[in-house]
Amino acid sequence: MKILVINGPNINMLGTREPEIYGTTTMDDINKELIEYSKTINYSIEFEFFQSNHEGEIIDKIQSTDANGLIINPAAYTHTSVAISDAIKSVNIKAVEVHLSNPHSREDYRKISYTASACIGVVAGFGKESYKLALNGLLNKINE
Repeated sequence: MKILVINGPNINMLGTREPEIYGTTTMDDINKELIEYSKTINYSIEFEFFQSNHEGEIIDKIQSTDANGLIINPAAYTHTSVAISDAIKSVNIKAVEVHLSNPHSREDYRKISYTASACIGVVAGFGKESYKLALNGLLNKINE
């Protein structure tokens, strides 16, 4: 089983970026915790982690993946990118959108997600645990 985890713009700044919203855990910490967590649920998962601040690179990564599933935190592109939504729809894999914070409790513009409609589910507001919850949901849907 191969899972692609994509993080969008500014996620590489976790740990120092707005810790009152996003906490102090880094993106690398989240990736390591996801690998360790997958071992506790008895899945043999090969993870591929990718982060970019560039929309086109994210689209290229989605279109070229051979993964069985996708966990994506589009970050700010959630609210602006029809192109990333179309890229997810163009590949034949299940995807879960994930967010550290709860966009619905923040500014009005964050309440709109262009990418959610391309995904089987959305997990938001649970900090770094959002990624583990997304993995559980994704694995359940892949194995149905």
